[in-house]
Amino acid sequence: MLPGLLRPRALKPGDLVVIAALSGPLPAEYRSNVEETVAVFERMGFRVRLSPLVEEGRRRWWSAGRPDEVAQELNTLLRDPSVRAVVALDGGQTVFGYLDLIDYDAVVADPKPILGYSDISLLHLALHARTGLVGFHGDMAVPGFGGHWRSLPDRASLSAVYLTLLTSPDPLGALPAGSAWECWRPGRVEGHLIGGVINRVALVQATPYGLPLDRFDGAILFWEELGGQASYVWSYLHVLRHSGILDRIAGMVVGVPQDIAGLDETPLRTIVLDVLGDRDIPVLGNVDIGHAGANLPMPVGVRAALDASDRKLALLEPAVRLH
Repeated sequence: MLPGLLRPRALKPGDLVVIAALSGPLPAEYRSNVEETVAVFERMGFRVRLSPLVEEGRRRWWSAGRPDEVAQELNTLLRDPSVRAVVALDGGQTVFGYLDLIDYDAVVADPKPILGYSDISLLHLALHARTGLVGFHGDMAVPGFGGHWRSLPDRASLSAVYLTLLTSPDPLGALPAGSAWECWRPGRVEGHLIGGVINRVALVQATPYGLPLDRFDGAILFWEELGGQASYVWSYLHVLRHSGILDRIAGMVVGVPQDIAGLDETPLRTIVLDVLGDRDIPVLGNVDIGHAGANLPMPVGVRAALDASDRKLALLEPAVRLH
């Protein structure tokens, strides 16, 4: 039986936020991104520290450590009552290696916000499937808070969105719409948010940590992708079609693609609509989620309203609770 929605406790001024290496390592050239991320959360009113694996030069292959080391780092933070939120250092290729080592009971005992995207979206999906935890698909230290945010003319307003989402027991309401948002298929629906980087959404369903298919019933599926070929995206979408997911969702939100070869010949909109076929669901494209720039937060499991016709997206429920 799928667990109900598990909201973390709302953050308070002075709470401890930890930047943790939950996947990739910290190259020396990105140290300034970490320092800037610390400053971002301190300006929000929180205390910040780094976890032990956030150390320049420390790496094992493409990761910050062996899967068991990364899992130990995460579990230590999950079990520590003084830690009130975890911000991922970066994405990468590690989370699949430790899904079976996570202390899921610790998540249930003391749910706390975990922020990140890319490989971290896999962590959100697994934790949501096993515990119902609301995962905060949003920026990380590298390059998000510490990189993309530096050039934002409206950084203060985006910071306010994150702060409200992390601290308020009231629904956030409308997310700030970008000028590049496009209606790819009109319509308006309400449903809970499920998603992440599309390759992780597809691949996790082949493991025991995927979501039961009925969890996609009436959902708004959000996704984005980095790298590879346009044909890969087409294939991942067909995996979701074959698995029955596309027949269950109520709407779709597609992030801005990044470094995907072949989209000049076959645009992403064309690919999406080709796979959807005659499924009458609204699709909003080019939304600010993913690798291409600063991210709007997308809380996994929280109910949202999608109006693709008017290019609007709003959060109808809070992502955190007071106690």
